[in-house]
Amino acid sequence: MSAFAWQKSSYSAQGANCLNVAAATDGLLRLRESTDPGTMLTVRPTALRGLLRAIKADPGRLTG
Repeated sequence: MSAFAWQKSSYSAQGANCLNVAAATDGLLRLRESTDPGTMLTVRPTALRGLLRAIKADPGRLTG
């Protein structure tokens, strides 16, 4: 059982291929892919905010 309270975006469809996020008590965020929940990425909230800001500014950057 996970010690984190995982959340997924309301934009995610039911089922797999969802990005889950959880806030940890150390002030960092944990990210995981729903198809591989055992693998987590730890990031600072400011880093994730910067990534999301960059994606929103130029979404075409991600689609080769």
